[in-house]
Amino acid sequence: MFLVASLLMVWRLEAMSDDGLEGTVLGTLVMPYCSGLGNLVFVFLMARQGNNGDAVITNCLVNNVTNLTLLLGLPAIFWRMRVTADQSKGKKKKNASPAPQLNRLSLLLTLAAVLFFSGVTWALGRDGHIDFSDGLVLVGIFLFWQCIHIFEVLKNNVRQNKSLDAMLLFDLALLGVGACGIFMSTEWLVNWLSSIKGGFVSAKQIGWLSGWLMVLPNALLAFYYSWRKQPETVYSSQVGDGHICIPLCIGLYALFHPITVPSFFELGIFLLVGAAITHFVFVLLYGGVPRWVGAVLTVAYGVFVYKGLFE
Repeated sequence: MFLVASLLMVWRLEAMSDDGLEGTVLGTLVMPYCSGLGNLVFVFLMARQGNNGDAVITNCLVNNVTNLTLLLGLPAIFWRMRVTADQSKGKKKKNASPAPQLNRLSLLLTLAAVLFFSGVTWALGRDGHIDFSDGLVLVGIFLFWQCIHIFEVLKNNVRQNKSLDAMLLFDLALLGVGACGIFMSTEWLVNWLSSIKGGFVSAKQIGWLSGWLMVLPNALLAFYYSWRKQPETVYSSQVGDGHICIPLCIGLYALFHPITVPSFFELGIFLLVGAAITHFVFVLLYGGVPRWVGAVLTVAYGVFVYKGLFE
């Protein structure tokens, strides 16, 4: 049910893209809520139980690190992941479309937000806890970030004399159906895992297992839009989805229950920051990451999994 609901969302997202919703807008404002919905449902279910803050942190770190390393590294290995042409080669065409450059600037802003959000979360969790006041800060900065993008979309529509298509309501309704499917399937899976006490597939590893499950829609989006040669959508969807987890999911849980951060919290945050800086530098200088950087990011993800699970 989880995968079918996710595929339904991908189908309608593709329709919204065909109707003219720009790739970076689609990836920043719409896709994150769809692909990150499972994480939000997980936070709700954990908050209802009231004693699983470390699982929420683990879920969010697994989700974000997977997005910025594995799910951007593998497409870079197999496909050309450039939002613009390589800036170090050749000359710019006089009549070239400004869209790739605008996409690159939007992506750079989103990556800068990853650095800011990760840094704030690290600073708030340095004492080993994230409480109600910290949660207010995290949710507040996320809402401010979303307001910026909403007004940018509205300003762009005014410049181009565009209005939102009525078909958008139909697409949003079907996305809502997919959301219901994700909620029901996630609730069943969390209850099932919570009832298992021994072994790797058990309540002990619910943070890791749920993080991998929630990242499946992101993987579908990453490989599908890489195959469609829409790297700007791949980038913005993976990076934007990370904002749902850090800061929103962590902040929402902290509003109801204090969180004790797990032992590998700093490792996850530092890897996020390192990956974000890597993407920022290569997108800024070359328009995207080359294959060898994708390989390095994939190896870094392997190190993260090893240290998080076996050390």
